[in-house]
Amino acid sequence: MNGNGAPPRVGDVTTPSASGAAARTRLERGRGALGPALELVHTGRAPTRAVLTAELGVTRATAGAVAAELEALGLIRVDSRPGGTGGTGGSGGAQGRPSHRLSVAEDGPVALAAQVHSDGFRAALVGLGGRIVATAPGKVTVSADPAQVLGAVVEAGAELLVQSGRRCVGAGLAVPSAVAEPDGTALNPLHLAWPAGSPVRAIFAECVKAAGIDGPALTGNDVNLAALAEHRHGAGRSAQHLLCVATGHRGVGGALVLDGRLHSGSSGLALEVGHLTVNPEGRACHCGSRGCLDVEADPLAFLTAAGRSPGPEVSLLQQARDLLRDEPAEPAVRAATEELIDRLGLGLAGLVNILNPDRIILGGLHRELLHADPERLRAVVADRSLWGRSGGVPILPCTLDHNSLVGAAELAWQPVLDDPLGALA
Repeated sequence: MNGNGAPPRVGDVTTPSASGAAARTRLERGRGALGPALELVHTGRAPTRAVLTAELGVTRATAGAVAAELEALGLIRVDSRPGGTGGTGGSGGAQGRPSHRLSVAEDGPVALAAQVHSDGFRAALVGLGGRIVATAPGKVTVSADPAQVLGAVVEAGAELLVQSGRRCVGAGLAVPSAVAEPDGTALNPLHLAWPAGSPVRAIFAECVKAAGIDGPALTGNDVNLAALAEHRHGAGRSAQHLLCVATGHRGVGGALVLDGRLHSGSSGLALEVGHLTVNPEGRACHCGSRGCLDVEADPLAFLTAAGRSPGPEVSLLQQARDLLRDEPAEPAVRAATEELIDRLGLGLAGLVNILNPDRIILGGLHRELLHADPERLRAVVADRSLWGRSGGVPILPCTLDHNSLVGAAELAWQPVLDDPLGALA
């Protein structure tokens, strides 16, 4: 405790009640624990100070100092009122002593998140814990000029920041394209009119800077970011080898999270699952092949198979969802549902044989197909995969709304999670 009766903060220069050497050791250890501690609270894995102590492997005093510093930075809240988890539940606290409860600060900083897809774009403010604080109305026109679109979505995000009065830690952008590293170019924005190789990260960073927004500006593939968000805050929690496959508003994407980190390959182009062939005699794909998952199991494929002509009123994804929800028993809709489930199951089986994930999560229209006939999809995957026959792989729906936006915010939050003091200094 310091002279005011409060726990010592990690940034304190001296701790009068401790010997100099011991205090310096504890403070240095605490500084190194700030990032891991914040990530534990951010992902909901440390709801109490006792759990934080056990997870970090530090003393109660150090855990208290770390929590106090994160609270002083405006990132978390420490609630000392009775009612927290006691030490008898394996949390590392003393017998019968309720532990301080930890939560993200609801009024803390935010990240600007932006998403662009074939049917529009949207901006949002996202706090720690993956909480969407505010969203701007989605726009439905995407021009062929990346700078115009990204300028508009950043402008919408900047307006949200002004209205909220929140501090911004940075900005993240999700795009429906593989994003090549290290340059941040959109290698194959097949369902946008953007030129291949558009320097989306550089354009986005320029727009963010021009809007007067501080912090890094980062970019990633939309399904990669959805998988990251689901792993930290949704259906992918605790999975070690998480496979995510999802429809966007057009096309199909995939992502793999290994031990908490996205597997992006040597240059950011891994898991382009949309270009797995699932029907050799099928539809022509934008990539030059035929029968790819991208054109055999996306919203347009579903509407076409059901004999429906897409309209301009709402997005293709929403039209497909509405049809599946409102007319599931109509013969053409049922036949289209079964066809897409079989195509999707074939693709998933191949991925299971190659990747051996311990969990599969499905997003976009694929989530609705899973709900429509879970047994059929799981049976196709089990019948076509070696691992499926040996016990099966859990196949679950994604649970987060706007998970690509939440994942885009995770990009901006990562420097803070790595080094809270350095990022917010």
